[in-house]
Amino acid sequence: MAADYQAPTADYAFLFGEAFGVDIVARATGEELTAEDGADIVAGAGEFAASVLAPLQTVGDREGARLVDGQVRLPDGFAQAYAAFVEAGWVSAEAPASAGGDGLPGAVRAGLGEIWNASNAAFALCWLLTAGQIHALDAAASDELRETYLTKLVSGQWTGTMNLTEPAAGTDLGAIRTTATPRGDGTYAIRGQKIFITWGDHDVAENIVHLVLARTPGAPEGAKGLSLFVAPKYLVDADGSLGARNAVTTVAVEHKLGIHGSPTCVLSYEDASGYLVGEVGGGLAGMFVMMNSARIAMGFQATGIADRALQQARAYAADRIQGRVLGRDGAAPIAEHPDVRRLLLSMRSQVFAMRALGVYVADLFDRAEQTEDADVLAMAEFFVPILKGWSTEDAVALTSDAIQVHGGMGFIEETGVAQHYRDARIMPIYEGTTAIQSNDLIGRKVIRNQGATAAALFADIERTVDALRAAGGDVAARTADRLERAVDAARRATAAMVAFGSSPRDAHAVSVPYLMLLGVLAGGWMHALAVVAVAAHEGADEGADEADAARLTAADFYGAHHLPRVHALAETVASGETA
Repeated sequence: MAADYQAPTADYAFLFGEAFGVDIVARATGEELTAEDGADIVAGAGEFAASVLAPLQTVGDREGARLVDGQVRLPDGFAQAYAAFVEAGWVSAEAPASAGGDGLPGAVRAGLGEIWNASNAAFALCWLLTAGQIHALDAAASDELRETYLTKLVSGQWTGTMNLTEPAAGTDLGAIRTTATPRGDGTYAIRGQKIFITWGDHDVAENIVHLVLARTPGAPEGAKGLSLFVAPKYLVDADGSLGARNAVTTVAVEHKLGIHGSPTCVLSYEDASGYLVGEVGGGLAGMFVMMNSARIAMGFQATGIADRALQQARAYAADRIQGRVLGRDGAAPIAEHPDVRRLLLSMRSQVFAMRALGVYVADLFDRAEQTEDADVLAMAEFFVPILKGWSTEDAVALTSDAIQVHGGMGFIEETGVAQHYRDARIMPIYEGTTAIQSNDLIGRKVIRNQGATAAALFADIERTVDALRAAGGDVAARTADRLERAVDAARRATAAMVAFGSSPRDAHAVSVPYLMLLGVLAGGWMHALAVVAVAAHEGADEGADEADAARLTAADFYGAHHLPRVHALAETVASGETA
């Protein structure tokens, strides 16, 4: 059976208050909240998740979502859990203040995102999509749409979806054929079919607000011809009450490898009533707000699922007695086997790197909004595809490692660890595959500005190298040397990528390795920042504090076992398209 879930509150307290050299929660809130408050919020979320959401994870996997007489039915307990989630105030807490929510800072929302997904990723997808729609409507909706729909989404009374994909239009959004024909009364008749719609139908909330990309009559071909529409499951009467069922039919629920408790639906629009969001032809820009939100959230989801797998592997390894352990007398748990210890340390070091980067990126967006600093915003946007692509790819490997720790029992569904692997496998695919992320990275954020943002990142990392050398201690010295060499390799890879600007096939053939290189490098930087922060603690290098010693060990391991991947990936990037 799966181990009980425990939220990583101590890590978040360290990240909020120390790792980045400043109380980032206080900075983001004008000192209305502090790092301590942020850690308390994370702890409260952890308690809620452990008691309400985590017990339903296996239930959701085994029962799954079902289509019964045209209505999706979710696993037992999901409706009650959602009601408790709303009642506890978690939906409004995370919604931006501009939309009527409490507006928790991004760093704290990063922690909550991890916790919801670690405890129950299938359930968490409902809020993930709703949160994205809240951001999209907050950015582009008219006052009337805000009053009718946004307020109900922020309260949690209704949930939201994102409707992009069609049978003949996956990644190529310009190929979308769904139409929206004006009726002359301010509404549009939407006709078409959408597939892979996460939480597209369910029975946990009274209404579902679909955000739909469609093509108006006479619109130009391609993405420029797309507009964005709100199409609710139930129409809303003038007094705000729910009216008739809209002409949106749930055709099927997909049978998937994982996230069985999350209903992935095929929806048919049969002259359904829709309401324009923003301007005609501005659909992709409006939807991109939601897509960007979802891609960042994927980083938090990856961290959550990976940490849940780590917690389960660690608990199993601590109890399982199997085989003679080298250097140990008598019976010893498999956690003492050198290779199992390596796997657990590897997982721990990667999860921390992912967690820290998620907090850093979320805080970058908060800083960009506060300061209106174009360079900070450029760095925040630079990291979105890296956080999404690298974290989700590594999470698949991490959940596989968790199965490996379990040995043969990991391949047996009874232990529950295989669910994490199955649930994680979709993450590098949805919300844009890793190649989509890497194409965005190299095309819009590296080659277009001749590597200027990447160069600014490398300069930031080199300042941390200087801080490591000043900090003293063996781990700091080793980390500085390793990180400095990795930055040199990353610079060479970036120069090669920029040089490929006139050879697009070369650039795109190695864009994923380049993204992964930057992700691994960023993970090493996160550990380096942790080492600098720990070095400021009295007696830290002598292991006086258990948490400090663990952070130094994880950083040292990451530098020796993961950071060297940067050098190999740099060689790959330089090769371009070789076949």
